[in-house]
Amino acid sequence: MFLMTPPHDVAGTDPQGAIMGTTDSVHQDMFTVLHGQPAPVVTRWSYDAGDPFAVTLAVQTRGNRWVEWLVGRELVLEALDGAAGQGDIRMSPQVVQGYDIVEIEIRSTDGRAVLEVDRELLRHFIDSTVDLVAFGDEATRMNLDEEIAKITQSRAE
Repeated sequence: MFLMTPPHDVAGTDPQGAIMGTTDSVHQDMFTVLHGQPAPVVTRWSYDAGDPFAVTLAVQTRGNRWVEWLVGRELVLEALDGAAGQGDIRMSPQVVQGYDIVEIEIRSTDGRAVLEVDRELLRHFIDSTVDLVAFGDEATRMNLDEEIAKITQSRAE
């Protein structure tokens, strides 16, 4: 599953892979290889316990703008050890020129992009999300009535 949101300005990044967060969210910036590009791009991985089934993958574009995809957290976990995903987002662990990476293929009506992310940094990010919400405990963190109200309210507008 993915959600593209309009690019937006983001102040300050830490592409060294440091985990930043609060008691209910974590964020990690990473340098990422984008196929066909001579220099790495910055990706920002974010997790919010209020949306416990998903992580946000944001890719920095020119002018400090970002394009975001909403990705299932379990999909990212599965991709650390084997091929995962179908349709618009597919991920698989690879060894490329001696580097242990996760290859992420993103497709949309506008085209296709292939990213290469360091597998251990991505594993560290997922481990940090588990510190907030363990796998299997996601449903206990959601207010189902509130989520249904948001959906029905947005449909009425």
